[in-house]
Amino acid sequence: MTSSPSSHSFDIVVIGAGPGGYVAAIRAAQLGLKAAVVERAHLGGICLNWGCIPTKALLRSAEVLRLAQHADAYGIEVPQVSFNLARIVKRSRAISAQLQAGVKHLLKKHRVAVFEGQGKLGGKGRVLVSQDGKPVAELSARHIILATGARARVMPGLEPDGKRVWSYKEAMVPEAMPKSLLVVGSGAIGIEFASFYRTLGAEVTVVEVLERILPVEDAEISALAGKAFAKQGIKLFTSTTVKRLQRGPDQVTATLECAGKTSEISVDRVIVAVGISANTEDLGLEATKVRLEKGHVAVNPWLETDEPGVYAIGDLTAPPWLAHKASHEAVICVEKIAGVEGVHPLDVRKIPGCTYSHPQIASIGLTEEKAGAAGRAIRVGRFPFQANGKAIAMGETEGLIKTVFDAQTGELLGAHMIGAEVTEMIQGYAIAKTLETTEAELISTVFPHPTLSEMMHESVLDAYGRVIHF
Repeated sequence: MTSSPSSHSFDIVVIGAGPGGYVAAIRAAQLGLKAAVVERAHLGGICLNWGCIPTKALLRSAEVLRLAQHADAYGIEVPQVSFNLARIVKRSRAISAQLQAGVKHLLKKHRVAVFEGQGKLGGKGRVLVSQDGKPVAELSARHIILATGARARVMPGLEPDGKRVWSYKEAMVPEAMPKSLLVVGSGAIGIEFASFYRTLGAEVTVVEVLERILPVEDAEISALAGKAFAKQGIKLFTSTTVKRLQRGPDQVTATLECAGKTSEISVDRVIVAVGISANTEDLGLEATKVRLEKGHVAVNPWLETDEPGVYAIGDLTAPPWLAHKASHEAVICVEKIAGVEGVHPLDVRKIPGCTYSHPQIASIGLTEEKAGAAGRAIRVGRFPFQANGKAIAMGETEGLIKTVFDAQTGELLGAHMIGAEVTEMIQGYAIAKTLETTEAELISTVFPHPTLSEMMHESVLDAYGRVIHF
């Protein structure tokens, strides 16, 4: 005899408990709404369990190794430097587990009901929850938020097999250190893995189909990154496609094509990092008015789909596909539902992006090229790390801070950075854009000395012919 699924009623039900979903549920609870979240795998989603957090733990281990290898330059004597790959991976997984437990605690603290299983729309105001194909709960709510995220995009012929050809998951838990590695795709994910494995000693090759690596970044920053990675020994192939992979017992042979010419490279492992695909399957969308655009759910500025009472946030929707964008959309969506005054739609031009490689890359707003293409008269400022006292003291003189302003209004259009700790510093420019700051306020702001952030000030000064230290 099988038991019938339990029935529950809520104000808001969220399908997916990643950085968009669990934030939506918590914010709803804070506003006095009865909230539930449905998660089929892990609280915290891909970001916390298999993305943002564990990769940063891996990269931190690589950073410590790199510093130890160059300790002599700082007057520190380290006779022999080595690493334990198993312990590096174990530390990364432990950090994810710790934060997953933290999310569970936060949901419990805010009295958010958590249902384990696959959530699916089951008609107007209804969510069906199942486990292993068996129904376990029926939830009802006036508002349903889809936050099911995305997964790694699979290219025909480049399908991960978990052994020789890896997705990001296998790349985060290697059982042994590969001697050679091919990374397909030079976005943030691909470059971070390339940086990690190169620091640990692997021979790394990166292939990018577009004409430059990190193609969403400012062209000048992309070029500097390319020089830095090449100096580290990473081989970079741009305007190049991987035509096929021949998987052998010990190696993978990739056939590359560039400008009509083909070549082959044999490596121990291949990491495929060529974008994402939204998790739109098995959500019951076909019985609704929800529309897909290029595989992602179409929403209006308030995250509403075309189906009344159904919303979508995060990687399920349009780019940029970033965890902090998902969290911000979660708050906007819930506050609009709750009738909070002063809620504003998200302006994607004010979303910072970060790549945690060595050197780090961070940016916000328009690139110099896009600002010019938009017909804006611009002023551009630059300041190099090699002219900053703190950077010299740190031994981190490789980098650049670049700012782009509207020449007529002084509006900060964009900021683009490469170098040590820029993923932390970019938030200063994010605040400036949110406050609609012009060059006048930035110039009159006092930056502490000695800090890396002084370069942010000097870059602005440079845009207006007032740079002091360069």
